[in-house]
This record gives sequence, C-alpha cells and structure tokens, in this order.
Amino acid sequence: MGKFRTLALSTLLIALSQSGFAEDMKLWYETPAKEWTEGLPIGNGRLLAVVQGGIQREQIQLNEDTVWTGQPTQRDMPGAAKYLSKVRELMFDGKYFEAERLVEEKMLGLRLDFGMHTYQTLGDLELVFDHPVKSRPALQYHRELDLDTAIARVSYKIGDATFTREVFASPVDHAVIVHLTCDKPGRLTFNATLSRVKGVVNLISPDTIAMDGFAKGGTAGWTGVRFETQMQVSARNGKLSEIKKGIRVENADAVTLRLVAATDYRGDDPHDLCAKQLKTVARKSYAKLRKAHLAEHQRLFRRVELDLPETETSHMPTDKRLEAFQQGAEDPQLIALYFQFGRYLLISSSRPGSMAVNLWGKWVNSLDPAYNADYHININIQMNYWPAEVCNLAECHEPFFDLLDNLRPRGRITAKETYGCRGFVAHHATDAWYFTAAIGKPPYGMWPMAPAWSCQHLWEHYLFGMNREYLAKHSYPIMKEAAEFFLDYLVEHPKTGYMVSGPSTSPENRFITGDGKVVSLSMAPAMDTQLIDDLFSNCIKASKVLDIDESFRKKLEDLRSRLMPMQIGSDGRLLEWSEPFTEQNPGHRHISHLWGLCPGNQITKEYTPKLFEAARKSLDVRVEHGAAASPEYRGITAWVINCYTRLRDGDNAYKHLRDILAESSWPNLFAVGVRGRDRKMFETDVNFGSTTAIAEMLLQSHAGSIHLLPALPSVLPAGSVKGLRARGAFEIDLTWAGGKLKTVTIKSLKGGPCKVKYGRKLIKFETTAGQEYNFDASLSKI
Repeated sequence: MGKFRTLALSTLLIALSQSGFAEDMKLWYETPAKEWTEGLPIGNGRLLAVVQGGIQREQIQLNEDTVWTGQPTQRDMPGAAKYLSKVRELMFDGKYFEAERLVEEKMLGLRLDFGMHTYQTLGDLELVFDHPVKSRPALQYHRELDLDTAIARVSYKIGDATFTREVFASPVDHAVIVHLTCDKPGRLTFNATLSRVKGVVNLISPDTIAMDGFAKGGTAGWTGVRFETQMQVSARNGKLSEIKKGIRVENADAVTLRLVAATDYRGDDPHDLCAKQLKTVARKSYAKLRKAHLAEHQRLFRRVELDLPETETSHMPTDKRLEAFQQGAEDPQLIALYFQFGRYLLISSSRPGSMAVNLWGKWVNSLDPAYNADYHININIQMNYWPAEVCNLAECHEPFFDLLDNLRPRGRITAKETYGCRGFVAHHATDAWYFTAAIGKPPYGMWPMAPAWSCQHLWEHYLFGMNREYLAKHSYPIMKEAAEFFLDYLVEHPKTGYMVSGPSTSPENRFITGDGKVVSLSMAPAMDTQLIDDLFSNCIKASKVLDIDESFRKKLEDLRSRLMPMQIGSDGRLLEWSEPFTEQNPGHRHISHLWGLCPGNQITKEYTPKLFEAARKSLDVRVEHGAAASPEYRGITAWVINCYTRLRDGDNAYKHLRDILAESSWPNLFAVGVRGRDRKMFETDVNFGSTTAIAEMLLQSHAGSIHLLPALPSVLPAGSVKGLRARGAFEIDLTWAGGKLKTVTIKSLKGGPCKVKYGRKLIKFETTAGQEYNFDASLSKI
C-alpha cells in the first residue's frame, strides 16, 4: 500500500491532461471479460447490451427495457382506510406496537412472489469464430469502451491478420450494431446465433433471423410481455447460410449485424415493430449508422468535461488501474473517468420515451434478478436521477417524470382505498405495471411519501432549466395532485396541535418504545415532515410562477405553517422521529432524517446553522456505527458522500467515494452490492449517486447562490470542469490550482439575477440570456 501511495503522491501534481475526451475517457483491458461483471455496457435508452469481447466466442447479452413478467394486478388491501383512525388513536396513546400490528394485519396489501413482476434479460447474441487459436494464439489483444463515442471495441491479431469488432446501441436508429472487419480479405468466418430460455428462433430471409417468446416468471410461471428480436446480417464478399438458431458467415471481408427488438408492452405487435425498424436500418451503411450515433451521443456527453491530474497509474488498463487504487495509489483522473462513466450510464439507459432506470440500470443478465430489478421509490430511483440536472443531462430526467405520471391512475385508487384521501399516493416500490399499494412489511411498506420525494425532481427540473411551459403542462399538475393527497392525509396531533403524517416509517429503520418493543411505525417521522414541507413549498412557488390556484396555495401555506418543526435531541443530533426514541441500530444504513440536508435544501449552513450542525453530528454518529462500512449497502454510502459534500467536508466525502471505488466496484466500474438471497447485483444508484457527489464537490446551488468549490477534497488540488449546471439556468466552467479557485465562467441561459459565492465572498449581478461572465479568484470580472 505504501509503495503505491508514495508513487502517487510524488506524481500527483503532474500537469493536467491535454489529451481530451479521446484518450482520457476510455475503459480498456488487455484480456477478454471472464464473466458478465467484466463486460462493457452500451445502450440507447431502450435497447441495451453488455459486450464480453471474447476471441473465439463473443457473447453480447441483450436487454429491451419493456421485457417484464406479470400484468396489472390489484394489490391494495380492501377497506384499509376504515382502520386508519384507530391506528392513529393507538399511536397518539403511545401504543406503537399494537398500532403496527393492526397496520400489518388490516392495511398492508398483497406482496407477490419473486419473479411474478420482474424485469428480465432479452437474451444473448453469440458469435463463434473459426479462429485457429490453438495453433495461432491471439496477440495484441485490446478491449475498450470509449465513453465519448459510446462504442465498445475489440481488436486482436492472429497470425498476420488483425481482427476488429465495434458494437454500439444507436439512439438514432434504435438498433444494436455490430461491425466486424479484418485487414486481410476473406478471413471472417463465424456463426451468429440468438438464444434465450424458451425463445424460438426462425429464419425470416437468407440474411435475417428472428427470436420471439414471452417473459415468464414466478413459481406459477406468470406470463408477461411478448417479445421479438430480429437481426439482419450483411457481409462484404462473403457467403451466408442458415444454421440452427442463426446464420453462418464464411470468408467475408467485413460484416455488419443490425439487431432490433420490441415487445407488446404498449399494445403493439412486436413482429411488425421489428420488421419496420429493421427495414429502415438495413438501408443505411455502417458508416452512416455510426456517424449518426456519434453525433447524437456526443450532443449529450460532450456538454461536460472534467480534467483532473494524471499519475503513472492513469495509463494502466482499467482493471490494473483499479487494483492499484485498491492498494493505495491516488489517481485523480480515475475520479474523472468514474464521474463521466456515471453520466455515460444515464445517457445509455434513460432517454426521452424510454422506461425509467431501475435497480439494475436496465443491464440484467438473468430471468430472476435480485429484487425483481424493479423500481424502489424510497431512495433508489431518486438517486439514479440525482446527476441529471447538475451534470447537464436534463432530457435524461424525463423517463422518471413519465413513471411518476403513470403512477397517478393507480395511485388515486390507493389513496382512496388505503387512506380515504383525494389525490394520488405510492409507496416504497413499483414496477412496469405501476402498482402503488402499501405492501410487504411495515419497516418499508407503510410509507406513503414516494410522490412527495419524486415531485422534488419535477421542481428541480424547473429550477435548473427555468422552462415555464414544461412546469405548467407537465410538472405542476403532478405536484398539485400529490399535494392534494397530503391536504387530506395530515391530521392534527391532539397533544401538540401540529399537523402530522402517519402511520409512517423512517425507511427502513426501527426504534425501541418505552416498554421495550421494537417497532418502525410512528406519527410524523422527520423525513415525512421534510418531504411534505418541500412539496408544499414547491407547489406554492410554482403556483406563483404560473399565477394560478391562489385558493389552493393558501391552503398549502396554512397547513405548512402548522407542520411539526425539525427537532434537535439532547445529544445534539437531529431527531429521526417526532419523539427521542432509541434506535434499534445506531448505524442503520438509511439516513432518512437527513433528507432536508441532502437532497433537500431545508438544512443549510447559511439559513439553519443549528440544524446544520445537528445534521453533521447525526451523520458522523451513523457513520461511526457502520452506516457506510458495509459493501452490502453501498447505495447508502453514496448518500453519505452526498451529505458530506453538502456539509462542505470534501475530505470525508472523498474518503467514502474512495471506499466505493476500491471495495465495491467490478472491473467494468459497475458498483456492486450483495442483495436479495445473497446474490451480487449491479447497484446503479451507487454509480449515479457518486457522480452527483463529485459534481457537488465542485459546484452547489441549492442554498440560494452558486457556490464554487464548496467541498473540494485536498487530494484534488488542481483541475478544471466545464458545463456543470446550476439552479437559475446557469452553466458553469471552473479552473482551480493549489486547492484554490483560479477562474470561473458563468453562462446565463435564461437571464435574470445571479448570486455567486466563493469562500466568504458573495457577489450579485444581473444577467442577459446567452451572455457569458468571466471572473477571477477574487470574483472580480475579467
């Protein structure tokens, strides 16, 4: 460890890399992937793949984001609402254990068996080459994922011939493209086959095959969507022939595979959809497909650049580089690569019109993934989308908004059946069929706050883009209906007079009652109140911006003024519940009561200093007791990192970021955790949460001003970033050296007032849309 750390520190201040996107933004390896967890992910939002890069055998695992088992299912407990008053009465009397048992028996709905509503793999494309590898081993092997081009590339040499393979998922042509070449004519001979459990493969024409079937899961074999994949093969100077489940290519100079996929999830015939799409794609040359793909990907990816110093380890293959980092070497440029990898994953898995990003980021290689690879909406999906605005990928946010909108019809039923309320509600999880019921067990199931948290993203989308039309037509109607639920749901506490929520949990924690019982449900957990306050505040602001709903606004203002305020315990920590209960686990992985610090903005150093310090102590104590120590729950570690950035503690934030990279990353930089039934899974929220934390180390704008370098770690003393976004519709470029700001450029996208903070210096000025403003380290104009 010491050797690497000494080497790294001695070279840490090497001049910033000038090689740009092309060299810096690649994951690369000198061997093929040995298993799926080393494969390279590509995606166009809807159609995704993991490329293994084998020599004799290439396996490209496929996903289409509507391949789900199941169907819409009634899961609400009938008549649950009639027990709500009794549950609250018990809680007001301090009988939490009895109230929780009543909730579990009479209010929680149907939990389905694993696999009944599950996201699944689409199948595999396999290429088996006639390489004479036994007599002539492959040399000069190179495998890479270029984040700037979104192309996975493989090359190697056998004898005197160099073979090259490029794979990408085109967001323009909605297809996975595989292009194979050899620098010696006639050397490409291989079998291309499609496969999936119970998938049926047929030859459509001499150059096209199709695979169709049904997504099935659960002990009862529940049938879900019908899917189809079609693949067309074109070869230059080669021969094509039919084989079992595929096509054989012989003696070609170059080959292009064009693969499309569809399901009947939205009611369309997948065969017709595939045929229509493949007909369009087949007309285009590989060069034209590649050019269009590059232009669209780089339109998004190149909006942000992050340059950090190189070290000697920066030029190692990614797996070796990660090993060196694990042994103590510092590698600032690896942090930049990890940051851009997070942005790349969001671009690849979430585009307008696609499904939202699920627990696995849509890259799933099985029929029975942990937690059904569904949507957990009590932190995981929100964290998936934390990078969208600050990292200049606002369009990628839209699938989350679509999911939230699609929850409304079922959510209205749940609001009425479970609580007797108007508006809509949803709980800790959902799936492609948009169930909203409270299901499972009380520690996670009885939590009606998902719309309140999710609606924060709608308001943030407005703050970052200042798009009044989108606010009026899309965001505000959803926000208003979510708030309508809480207008009915809140109840006056008979002892304090505050308006309180409940029964609800502080996900997914438990406390000990005065009589020694361990329970999870109470009235007005801190997170509930923070979320309701945030939703009401944002609805009030939105109604003022749009100049509508004055009477509705006044109702919200009245109730908001009567919410229970956040409280500080006798030990100086922020209380997690409305009473000073004893935690069952002081190091619990969730830090729900710190929502007001991050991702909310109710706890800031400038406006609520006492709460700010109480939040700091709460976080420190949680971490001291192991909240961020377990590789099983790295998603929460990413939340911890973001909280430390909001506390302006860059070194602590970096320490936990380093732990994620060093201890919980696969060689392809996917974050890994051990989840359901002791299986490892890709924790996409860790990648996305870490990406956000890196951005907020450099720029924050949640506390009323654009704060420059608020949480810069001491190990990153020099660097530059371009294109980060700030609330108020500003785009920011920064340079720093010696741990201090050098220059900042602020581009105003919509005009209006701008407040900028660095250290203790704060400036205010008016801006004009489209204009740039340049400042030096003292925030004086250049």
